Amino acid sequence: MSLIYDGAAGLVRTLYDKRISGTPVLDARTHFPEVNRFAAGWQDFRDEALQIAADLNSVPRFHEVMPQQYDISANDARDWRMFILKAYGVTVARNVTRCPRLQAAVQSEPDVLSAMFSFLAPGKHIPPHRGPFRGVLRFYLGLSVPLTVDGRPGTVLTIDGIEHRLGDGQWLLWDDTFRHEVRNESDVVRIALLLDIRRRGMPLDMELLSRFLIRMVGAAVWLRRPT
Repeated sequence: MSLIYDGAAGLVRTLYDKRISGTPVLDARTHFPEVNRFAAGWQDFRDEALQIAADLNSVPRFHEVMPQQYDISANDARDWRMFILKAYGVTVARNVTRCPRLQAAVQSEPDVLSAMFSFLAPGKHIPPHRGPFRGVLRFYLGLSVPLTVDGRPGTVLTIDGIEHRLGDGQWLLWDDTFRHEVRNESDVVRIALLLDIRRRGMPLDMELLSRFLIRMVGAAVWLRRPT
């Protein structure tokens, strides 16, 4: 299954690469006008995430939600857990009730296709990989980021060879089809909010293809959604 997924993702990336160019990191206020609202609510979102973290073993590992990502989620003995509120337009009803503030923000912004809390175990390394297609952008908001002994954020997000260390309340909008990896260099769980944002301003053919792919993935998520 992983080979099929990787092959399909590679083909889709090739199509988009021929039609869309851009930088790995994008201006959030241009591509995600609601960024200030989400950034301003980071403490509320952190409070909700910390309540979930109190029973972290009940939160699934990423590869348990998406088996195609086994190689990057289960590459070592350390956990990468995902608490998903929404995935490609499909909400997880039993989860949204636990995060009313985040749910209200997500529900008011139709370009937010997915929303999840990401819990990265101490020492966890997510190896280099690429996202499937450029029809969505990834928004990262630090919620509870441990510090190293020298006072720097203890999690390193490396995108296209450039390191980014984002602390509590700091954010980044980026194109995850560029090669990237993450490492938690601390001895504490790192918590972040991840959003998938619909990419606007594409050529018409890419816009139509994106709508199709988003609906197809959404349908697959709906069929596999938790009961």
